[in-house]
Amino acid sequence: MHPDILITAPVPAFLYDPLKASYCCHDYFRSGNKPELLATVNSKILGLVQDGGTVTPAALLDQLPNLEIISVLGVGYDGVPVELCRQRGIQVTNTPDVLTDDVADVTVGLILMTGRGFLRLNRFVLAGEWLKKGPELTTRLGGKTVGILGLGRIGKAIAQRVIAMGMQVVYTGRKPQDVTYRFLPNLKELAAAADFLVVACPGGAATKNMVDADVLAALGRQGVLINIARGSIVDEPALLNALRCGEIKGAGLDVFADEPNIPPELFSMENVVLLPHVGSATLETRQAMGELCKANLDAWFARKNVLTLIPELA
Repeated sequence: MHPDILITAPVPAFLYDPLKASYCCHDYFRSGNKPELLATVNSKILGLVQDGGTVTPAALLDQLPNLEIISVLGVGYDGVPVELCRQRGIQVTNTPDVLTDDVADVTVGLILMTGRGFLRLNRFVLAGEWLKKGPELTTRLGGKTVGILGLGRIGKAIAQRVIAMGMQVVYTGRKPQDVTYRFLPNLKELAAAADFLVVACPGGAATKNMVDADVLAALGRQGVLINIARGSIVDEPALLNALRCGEIKGAGLDVFADEPNIPPELFSMENVVLLPHVGSATLETRQAMGELCKANLDAWFARKNVLTLIPELA
């Protein structure tokens, strides 16, 4: 018999179809009557599949007494109640590494678009303005400093790319690492040293609103905020105020506090670049993420082991 699993996110067909071939899938996300579904299958559910943006409340896990594993389609797992899973012995896996390069590429794109103004220049050409006047002068990136909040897999990949562009790297995190980049002990110092402050740390309660008004003030009038991690890490009202008042130069954002809802005021700001959370949005990477998400389930049910257990439970 195939193990029963609960699907709590809109997983793509290239993951859903293989899951249905190997498991008895119960689509909680698309169910028109979730309480009835849970009442019917709750005791049979051994696995749960969600994506990185899904919030799995403790109340849901309380209704799944035999749940053994949560397999997250994504590198972020801040929507998972990790401590409850630890207490109950529930495995939590994610899909790191496979999306590192794509997210780092998007970061570089946001640095280019905000620093060199490519998005504004594109609009300048399309509006026919080049026929009337020359384009604005923008910012040379070589020699500028990129401050990275969170030098994990993605942070290191970002650092490699911007170093190749002639930029400097400083970073902060829980502790110094064995790298050639300069470590700064706190976020305000990092912001003050950076021309581009890149948010690349995990989301969750520990980092909620970490980039606040004080950090943005330290970043200063010539500084640009880049966020490719989680919207929750940035105090969004403080960011809006800093942009509105010219306390920072601009922002490049791929993630937001209440996706897909974005503060409308951002739409009219010429110094802001907005992307729809596309850090890992390539066919190749999403396919690899799907394969790893399923492989974690397969490994667990085959031999009670997983390929990518999250660090908190390792």
